[in-house]
Amino acid sequence: MKNKLIIIGASGHGKVVADIAKNMDCYSEIFFLDDNEQLGEVLGIKVIGKLIDSVKYISNCDFFIGIGDNIVREKIQWELEKIGASIPVLIHPTATIGDKVDIGYGTAIMAGVIVNCCTTIGKGCIINTSATIDHDNCIEDFVHISPGVHLAGNVRIGSGSWIGIGSTIINNVKVTSRCVIGAGAVVIKDITMSGIYVGIPARRK
Repeated sequence: MKNKLIIIGASGHGKVVADIAKNMDCYSEIFFLDDNEQLGEVLGIKVIGKLIDSVKYISNCDFFIGIGDNIVREKIQWELEKIGASIPVLIHPTATIGDKVDIGYGTAIMAGVIVNCCTTIGKGCIINTSATIDHDNCIEDFVHISPGVHLAGNVRIGSGSWIGIGSTIINNVKVTSRCVIGAGAVVIKDITMSGIYVGIPARRK
């Protein structure tokens, strides 16, 4: 970990990432890169350039992608990896992380999250405000677990999936890659086909 952080994206998710980094109190300076030329400062943090400027700061800054869209976040993170960027894990101090939890780089753990023991979370994930992830879960790369989601034990979420706000997945269920689980949905059986699932119980649209 380096002592300066650059956050790519200064909109909603980027601001929350910045707030986590501030609360962690481990960076002497924090900056944004954003392609919106109208932005000069956000949350008192300077916007010092565009995404294309990343290479200028590779040697002395950590990088974090503050973009909510899974596909865009994945694309940018792969590009940063290729040029040797240092990408940390950011965990809000109010999150509770259990024993033997493995978290991949580029993942943000928001305020109030609980991750119980023996869980694996991949790289580039968003575990959003007050979500709960119980024991022995496997969250693959570039997944977004929205605010207030509850995952029971032994749940597996495939890469690139988006689990909508307030939804619930019961124990021993697998959700395949590139799925969208709608807000408030309840998943009670394996989802093996990518798509959008809504309702109680969740059904494919």
